Amino acid sequence: MPTKYIFITGGVCSSLGKGITTASIGALLKNAGFKVFTMKLDPYLNVDPGTMSPFQHGEVFVTNDGAETDLDLGHYERFIDENLNSLSSVTTGKIYTEVLKKERRGDFLGGTIQIIPHITDEIKKRITNASEKSGAAIMLVEIGGTVGDIEGLPYLEAIRQMRHEHGKENTLYVHLTLLPYLKAAKELKTKPTQASVRELRSIGIQPDLIIARADKNIPQDLIKKISVFCDVDEDHVIPAITCKSIYEVPLHYNKYNVAQLIANKMHLGKVNPMLEDWETLVGKINSKRESVRIALVGKYTGLDDAYLSVIESLKIASYHQDLELDLIWVDSEKLEKNDEKVWNQLKPADGIIIPGGFGIRGTEGMIRAAKYARENKIPYLGICLGLQIMTIEYARHYLKDIQLTSEEFDEDAVFDKSKYVIHFLPGQHHGKEKGATLRLGAYPCKLKKGSLAYELYGEDEVFERHRHRYEINNAIWEKLKHSDWIASGLYEGGNLVEMAELRNHPYMIGTQSHPEFLSRPHKAHPLFFGLIQASRKYQNIKATYSHGTVPVHSG
Repeated sequence: MPTKYIFITGGVCSSLGKGITTASIGALLKNAGFKVFTMKLDPYLNVDPGTMSPFQHGEVFVTNDGAETDLDLGHYERFIDENLNSLSSVTTGKIYTEVLKKERRGDFLGGTIQIIPHITDEIKKRITNASEKSGAAIMLVEIGGTVGDIEGLPYLEAIRQMRHEHGKENTLYVHLTLLPYLKAAKELKTKPTQASVRELRSIGIQPDLIIARADKNIPQDLIKKISVFCDVDEDHVIPAITCKSIYEVPLHYNKYNVAQLIANKMHLGKVNPMLEDWETLVGKINSKRESVRIALVGKYTGLDDAYLSVIESLKIASYHQDLELDLIWVDSEKLEKNDEKVWNQLKPADGIIIPGGFGIRGTEGMIRAAKYARENKIPYLGICLGLQIMTIEYARHYLKDIQLTSEEFDEDAVFDKSKYVIHFLPGQHHGKEKGATLRLGAYPCKLKKGSLAYELYGEDEVFERHRHRYEINNAIWEKLKHSDWIASGLYEGGNLVEMAELRNHPYMIGTQSHPEFLSRPHKAHPLFFGLIQASRKYQNIKATYSHGTVPVHSG
């Protein structure tokens, strides 16, 4: 059977959920027995999102092979439960870099380099190469941005050509679009959808499925109207009402037989997605349950996309313990300024998590939060920077030296290198280019038997994904060997501390890796599961006190 290609485009505006739609369709098809592979084609000129601010682009999702990618790949992996790789992430920056390299080598024999055919050919080559190397029966390809964006035109032209080259039965176009609700008129409007589809058709693409996003129920007469004006069968216009949870979306699409509609168009026969796991998960999400309060202490507070995989990992770990996540955002910059309001946000927390990040901004506030967790026996999970923060705080306490810091934070080189609890990885330095130069991808971690880490994972070696350029200074590690701080996980190939934890604390553990990238909806990651479990225990201890709180040390 030739590879089938499904292309997902978006219309009217961004942030409609193309990534969730792509992931959900992929989940349906995988659970119907097909081998699927997903790709994201991003029209921006950056080579990858590795150097982009989380405020602009959200988190950077890292694959096993070390590709820094768009956060939508996190949705793909979580929903489809497949590890993706660098083949899944294509940007205009990558496309132009490759084409210009060929031009400089003389590969085009002096010819004029143009968008068509050179750029579009390179885009098509990336798609077909991914299908061949992945061995997928069905390729799902999401086009970033919105139809009408000038930078997206080469991608739309490329996928238009692919239908001509691969045949109608092997290519399918899904268009996700918005039906805005006008409060004054008290109705949803279809004109923006009609305009978006007209834009697509003007460049030669006729959608096979239209997925209509709305925050209100879509009357059948509007479905029929979209069908008539956009030349799509009525049952191929899928209402996509905002769900309580993103994990309901595959079940919602299944109600409208999306997998079978795709199968009919692509000559795949009768399909029957097996969705029992999804039904069980959604049942847990929708059940009434008690909540657990987790404080996320960071510098990008209030911006969900900056910590997307962390938040989803916390939610999943909560769902699997019949708990509701009550996430408290704590601004670390305000924490270090002793802002009373922010401290009062932190203190009711049943657990604390400090995620990854770069730069000095807000780090002293994080250190104060780690101290508060250590002194008051509050469960704590440190991820990447969070491990470093936890180690700096403990080293200052145990070694009685408040000057101990990270080389990253000592931007003006004020301190002697002996003060660096955290320092550059070998080969890293301040002047090194920022893009794709970190320690990236999956590395083995050997766990210390008898440690909390070993107990959580239940095995002595694990693989976790990394994205960092600093590590724990082994000279400081040597000074802490007789303390409560223990290195419970090592990358033996480089004698690097991968995980650390505190003895005589119910749950204070940190990892140099990013475990959030390996959390899955149907299987919580051990470190997040452990944090929620320990936080629930701490919550129960608090409840035994008459005022609902335990005695605490000052922050």
